[in-house]
Amino acid sequence: MRLLLPSRRLALPARAPAPARRPCGASRGRPRQWRGLGDGPAARARERPPWRVLFFGTDDFAREALRALSQARENQGDQLVENLEVVTVPSPSPKGLPVKSYALQAQLPVHEWPSVGSGEFDVGVVASFGRLLSEELILKFPYGILNVHPSYLPRWRGPAPVIHTVLHGDTVTGVTIMQIKPKRFDVGPIIKQEAIPVPPQCTSKELETVLSRLGANMLISVLRNLPESLKSKRQQPTEGVTYAPKISVAMSCVKWEEQTPEEILRLQRAIGSMIPLQTLWMDSTIKLLDFVEVNSPGLSDQKQSVLPGTIIYNKQSQTLLVCCKGGWIGIRSIILKKKLTADDFYNGYLHLWFQQNSQAQLKDCRFRTLNLTKKKSGKETKLLLCNSALSI
Repeated sequence: MRLLLPSRRLALPARAPAPARRPCGASRGRPRQWRGLGDGPAARARERPPWRVLFFGTDDFAREALRALSQARENQGDQLVENLEVVTVPSPSPKGLPVKSYALQAQLPVHEWPSVGSGEFDVGVVASFGRLLSEELILKFPYGILNVHPSYLPRWRGPAPVIHTVLHGDTVTGVTIMQIKPKRFDVGPIIKQEAIPVPPQCTSKELETVLSRLGANMLISVLRNLPESLKSKRQQPTEGVTYAPKISVAMSCVKWEEQTPEEILRLQRAIGSMIPLQTLWMDSTIKLLDFVEVNSPGLSDQKQSVLPGTIIYNKQSQTLLVCCKGGWIGIRSIILKKKLTADDFYNGYLHLWFQQNSQAQLKDCRFRTLNLTKKKSGKETKLLLCNSALSI
């Protein structure tokens, strides 16, 4: 997303010979410009913990990193963080985004972007923030800004890495701690990186939970030896770069002629918890909820003569069997005006249609690909904008 420069600057200490350390959060005059590490904020950097941290984040993944920082601040015996403040984005939800909810619960100062407060900080931390940070802002942190990114960079740069990991059937993923660079997402040098296998059949939410815990632990490890960690950073490889764009509502429309059963199941696991998959039946939009694999030799034999989207009701398993590219997929519940089981849909709609229409019209009684326009209601637009992985 394109962003405005922050309207307020972080107040940092003016240069002075051998200055006494002021209390954290104290405000001083702002220099007109930074003239490099020798004359800039790095000259006043602390050499060891505890650090003063400004955290930028929004969602559940970011909340786990914030929780780890908060616990590190409360650990008086081995304090890693001295001061912790939070920057998040506006939310249409009365409850606010997960990061804001946790910050208020933990009694942490919260700033709403583009405001970043007026405290003094050693390092910034970003996790799932979804906003480009200006070079001017980045340079005000002596140790720069660290980004906790849920992918094994350069695989899946961008705002929706976890979703695309599941959507494309990756078997390996990971977390990367990198340094933020201005103007572009996820291109900075790598400070720490760990790879893990993707659990079979996992959803994006389940994978996000695993990666959030890994990322939080990695962040704490980096902060324990921050100067040394930064000295050993390395540039990202130029090969293997992929981009994880935002997920649009249009992606939830199942393309029966183009998508295989495995692709549809991956799509469901990737975005189904945020946007139910959709299709068109007799000019009505249907949301598809509960998908299952179908293994039936009998169905495979007739796939050549059946149109994609054709629906067969299997009474024994109480499942709708739908023909798609290269096979069949099972659906056990849908939403058509209200939530219906496959049995309800058959008895209330399919069976009646078959009774009232001839065999010649069977081809009309099937699911068809729904083509969504970009124009959405204001309510739906606000819902999507509160999640940085989504777009319209």
